[in-house]
Amino acid sequence: MSEACEIPLHHATSEEIQIILKNHKIIAIVGLSDKPERPSYRVAEYMQKQGYRIIPVNPMIQEVLGEKSYPDLLHIPDKVEIVDIFRAPEAVPGIVAEAIEIGAKVVWMQEHIVNNAAADKALSHKIQVVMNRCLMKEHRAMQH
Repeated sequence: MSEACEIPLHHATSEEIQIILKNHKIIAIVGLSDKPERPSYRVAEYMQKQGYRIIPVNPMIQEVLGEKSYPDLLHIPDKVEIVDIFRAPEAVPGIVAEAIEIGAKVVWMQEHIVNNAAADKALSHKIQVVMNRCLMKEHRAMQH
């Protein structure tokens, strides 16, 4: 991932993040790798073990962690609550557009991923935004 060059302007507070993780259990992970050493795989595996439904989004793989992979958000036949993004900041606007189209509740950009323009667009469609935060680390912090 490239280093975050923008400072996140509008994103969820720690309290809002706790509510997001308690209330939303279906996570599409965009850019999920099938390589166990990759951060996206470790985060997905952890969240799956915590009882969350993981939906891989990666056109280069067929399945990972026992779940079918989809080429993009628009091809997922099920409801998606959180869109977790493991892609470069410049890929985020297209992903946010898809998240809006499918009615996602939350757009979550992993560590080092910030795109304020895309965040503003999501927020204008009543989608909560988290930027430059790790889903797994935030979940672990809630457990203590």
